[in-house]
Amino acid sequence: MDANLRLWRAEGQSFLQRFLLWADALDPLLLLKSSNEIKRTRLLIQTNEKTLSDPIQNNQTKQAFLLSLSSVHPDTDKIIPILFRPPAFMPITLPLVMISSVQRQAGRAFFSQFVFHTYTTAFTLVNGNGTPKVEEYSLQQKQMFLGLGAISYAACVGALPLTFVNRYGLKSSLMQLVVRKLLPAPLFGLTSAFTVAMVRSPEFDNGIEVMDRNGNVIGVSKKAGEKAVMETALSRAVLFGTTFFLPEVLMYCVQRARLVKNPRALGPVRIFVTMSVLAGMLPVSFSMFPQCGEIKRADLEPEILSSTEETEFFYNRGI
Repeated sequence: MDANLRLWRAEGQSFLQRFLLWADALDPLLLLKSSNEIKRTRLLIQTNEKTLSDPIQNNQTKQAFLLSLSSVHPDTDKIIPILFRPPAFMPITLPLVMISSVQRQAGRAFFSQFVFHTYTTAFTLVNGNGTPKVEEYSLQQKQMFLGLGAISYAACVGALPLTFVNRYGLKSSLMQLVVRKLLPAPLFGLTSAFTVAMVRSPEFDNGIEVMDRNGNVIGVSKKAGEKAVMETALSRAVLFGTTFFLPEVLMYCVQRARLVKNPRALGPVRIFVTMSVLAGMLPVSFSMFPQCGEIKRADLEPEILSSTEETEFFYNRGI
């Protein structure tokens, strides 16, 4: 079992533990670390087995683990490209969220959401479970086709309400409230979950590796793959559903209470509110389910159970 997964097993059992770990691992300053420093950190962690089972008390060891969690894929042991590391997720998605939330024309809405879903889908693919072998040309082709299809479909669904309103000239205040304020949150939540499920569908078809408590791989399970993908899709829906809904509620309260006197200041206030919600929801959504997922013996395929007497099995859920 990879050092990252061992750490999640040791110190990521509860939601609060996972939240605190992610809050530190999502620090954008970790993106400034060089590849050589990341490699040295991984070597230090992998040669110091004691820190994988005991609580982390040394600050240097903790910083080493945080750099590993934020930069290295636990299945492939490869350094994640900088744009798709967890600490880069918020700085890149924040402007995409802001741009997507203010569009009033269907064409621009489609383009902005296409870019938004392209990045989040690529992030999902890079940080998913590494069991399916992407070296196979047929699998690469399938993932590209599914990803592009999911992105296009999600962008079309997101722009459809504006297309409908503009085409039929529906200018009533109720329709504007529904289309511009109420619909974006559930639509972005559902489409984000949909793109996760589509781009990681090879984990449904091929399965992912499951390990015993000692970290030994005992088989490849489609049921574990389904569980990992569904948990990740749900967490992504919560992340973006809340990120698009809560700022609208807060801005309504700000305007209703007249806390901002100058109308020109509403734009910066909206940016601050959206940034705060996204920054808070990101570690929450990543922490909803254990990173080192657990599946019971009764939920696995019989062909896997025939080779072991273990009752609990573990897998990398992915992000």
